[in-house]
Amino acid sequence: MDQERCNVVITTIMLLFCMLMFQSEIAHGDTYNVGGLAGWSRNIGDWTKGKQFEEGDTFVFKYDPRLHNVVKVNQANFYVCSVDGAIAIYKTGNDSLRLRTGMHYFISGVHGDCGSGIKVALHLL
Repeated sequence: MDQERCNVVITTIMLLFCMLMFQSEIAHGDTYNVGGLAGWSRNIGDWTKGKQFEEGDTFVFKYDPRLHNVVKVNQANFYVCSVDGAIAIYKTGNDSLRLRTGMHYFISGVHGDCGSGIKVALHLL
């Protein structure tokens, strides 16, 4: 009986370890530099093409904070380039955001930037 109980305990520990390792892999996701090598700059709309983003992925916005910023907005304000009712504003020049499933909209809130293409919509599965 003691041998059987020991086997159950060892099997349970191994299963818990495997589950923790699997969860760790899922939770970390991939890291993307928004805009690729050009960073958070004009006309980055095509940057998302061919990419599949998932919950837990991290998005890094790199830019000169004296010239730009990153503003998370809703869908309506994304299309009209408005920062009214902004969800969040980032200003460091090296903003790292880990996102959940769904749509996320980002624009530069500096006058004229969004209209010249400094904006991105991210769809996470």
